[in-house]
Amino acid sequence: MRLARYELEGQVKIGAVEGESIAQLSSRIGHLGNDMIQLIERWPELRDHAERLRGKVDCRVSDVTFLAPVERPGKLWGIGLNYKDHIEESGGAIPEDQTWFAMANTTVTGPFGDIELPRVSTELDYEAELVFVVGARVRYATAAQARDAIFGYCVGNDVSVRDWQFRTGQFSIGKAFDTHAPYGPWIVTADEIDPLALPIRSFVNGELRQQSSTRHLLFGPVQQVEHLSKVMTLEPGDVFFTGTPGGVGAAMKPPKYLEVGDQVRVEIDGIGHIENTVTKG
Repeated sequence: MRLARYELEGQVKIGAVEGESIAQLSSRIGHLGNDMIQLIERWPELRDHAERLRGKVDCRVSDVTFLAPVERPGKLWGIGLNYKDHIEESGGAIPEDQTWFAMANTTVTGPFGDIELPRVSTELDYEAELVFVVGARVRYATAAQARDAIFGYCVGNDVSVRDWQFRTGQFSIGKAFDTHAPYGPWIVTADEIDPLALPIRSFVNGELRQQSSTRHLLFGPVQQVEHLSKVMTLEPGDVFFTGTPGGVGAAMKPPKYLEVGDQVRVEIDGIGHIENTVTKG
């Protein structure tokens, strides 16, 4: 199932997307409102109800503005150096362990919202990424528990400010700028997708920049949940970016950074696409 947060006529709702149609869930499922985290937490009890509503037509995809599926995740993190070709273009060695960084909640923006070119940098870059959303509270997860803890998947762009990212050994500051984590356009529930068999691409102004498959991930989503749950309790609605393949602007010769007016599109087969315009920050 594809579960989306969207705005229609000034109201934010949650719906199930089927083709070009949306079945509105917010008022049909008791006390749900527009809280995606509540839907995720209550999914075991609400899933059958949502499935029965699937296919109803309350509005069309073209009528709405899609929003980030979880507006303010409790945790928002990203992993670096998780595709071999990106590691090679970055000039690094293949890591033996997972390389994680925290991202600020204010980086979240909608799947078709604007991303800002900061006033303090000209080195704005894109990173096409598979995103997963946690669906169950888990700590010290086994592989089976980790698999069951993943609620679903989205398309994301881990927008990066390269000069800030590499000023120190800590990546987080360059990954923390406002609007720099667009994702969506909806959550595809984990039962409908194989996260390790998804072609992934990015385009800048229609030019293909990245093209790979999630089968090339060094550490897949299940391994990521296993690893992270050794450190922290993962909770429903937590959002994690899983790494980018080769083809980022910083690795080009000369580098090709994003400029005001650029259109950045990220596609993942089986999920959908997001597209964002660079604006002046």
